[in-house]
Amino acid sequence: MERPAPGRAPAFEFHVLGPLKVFKDGTELPMSANRELVILASLLLNANRVMSVERLVEAVWAGSAPPSAWRQVAICVSRLRRTLGAGLIETSSPGYLLRAAPAAIDWLRFRELVARSRGQAAAGEREDAVLLLRDALALWRGQPFEDIRGLRYDAARMAESRLEALETCLVLEIELGRHHQVIPELLALVAESPFRERVRAQLMLAQYRAGRRADALRTYQETRRYLLKQIGLEPGPALRRLHEQILRDESALMRPPVSRPSAARPMPSQLPPQVLPFVGRDEELATLDAILGSARAPGAMVLCGAAGVGTTTLAVHWAHRRADRFPDGQLYADMGGTGPAPVMDRFLRALGVQDMPSDPAEKLALYRSCTARRRLLVVLDGAEHGDQVLPLLPSGPDCRVIVTSADPLDDLVARQGADRAFLRPLTDDAARHLADLLVGGALGPQAVSDLVVTSGGNPLSLRLGAARLRSRAGQPAA
Repeated sequence: MERPAPGRAPAFEFHVLGPLKVFKDGTELPMSANRELVILASLLLNANRVMSVERLVEAVWAGSAPPSAWRQVAICVSRLRRTLGAGLIETSSPGYLLRAAPAAIDWLRFRELVARSRGQAAAGEREDAVLLLRDALALWRGQPFEDIRGLRYDAARMAESRLEALETCLVLEIELGRHHQVIPELLALVAESPFRERVRAQLMLAQYRAGRRADALRTYQETRRYLLKQIGLEPGPALRRLHEQILRDESALMRPPVSRPSAARPMPSQLPPQVLPFVGRDEELATLDAILGSARAPGAMVLCGAAGVGTTTLAVHWAHRRADRFPDGQLYADMGGTGPAPVMDRFLRALGVQDMPSDPAEKLALYRSCTARRRLLVVLDGAEHGDQVLPLLPSGPDCRVIVTSADPLDDLVARQGADRAFLRPLTDDAARHLADLLVGGALGPQAVSDLVVTSGGNPLSLRLGAARLRSRAGQPAA
């Protein structure tokens, strides 16, 4: 096995969808102490979030903690740090925090794949949705946390997520005409979860479409007997309705349900108005054309410059001029003092999402799914650091991004390979041209010369100076 390069941080991979396993640079680490496993599992399920000592104590002892519980938790964390290496588990009041990339934990990868599949299914891409769900389900290797009493609710929640994903996958495959292939899997799922009427309905429908009408009716009778015996209830209305349809051989059962024609995909046009008159910047516009007009990815451009130098004006001008290149719309956000989460919510609503997931990871995956097949322009104005921008980068190869910032955003350039241009003040000729357009006709050449000198080529200073001069002269606004 290849050894990690000297000086490189070790790569961790955590498996919790089954027996808990930890891999460091591809090698499985021995994890035998039960309490340490419980604490590690709790930290992994809350990765990148602080887990209080009280919750860790509850997870380990499930309501019967000894007086020394806090000290024992600290000892277990110390041992985990020795096993995993320093830096992975941090002390953060009121407890501990495990830092890990979402891709390093199979539970988080599962949730992201399921969220992406929802986006594909909503877009009518059933085949792609099935592939994503099958990839997600393949991550499961057994029942999580079987012997950990303190995590039984987490284990139940995770198992429910798996069943929901499997049910959704089988529904999509039946709609794709694969009823013969899914019958064995549905039979196993009925045996695993006998009270889930939705699964029994899927089995009946698959059997009927496969030409096994008698089997479908027998499945209903077995379901009815089982429910009456176990809980004294008849099957629910959906299952009874399907039974009646099978008895009548309704033709509608032989074809997948036709989804209602959806409204036209929304095309957001969020660009602010252009600042006019616009002069100069021919070289910068050509650079934007070359970078954002090319077919290579990533199509991201960072425009850096001092306050007032015109990064926003340039970005908005180019975006308006090239709007026809982005038939699926243009998204815009003023990032000054704003985190990525509220901006992502606005972008998802603009892209037509109505059922917004609450989980941030699912929301991120949905945003990537919504942008995967579109030709969008995203303008992020006034970013203060790279972490504001990273979650808002669209995943589609035909999407383009312009980021304006007073900061060089070195981390964004390094981590995402974004191109970058440093915007400088206007040349003397361009500054004189802009000043002449603003005040030349009304105040004469001397006012133009004064504006050029005092502004230093800064477009905002020049425009403010022109406004003050016209105000003093009592001239109407241009």
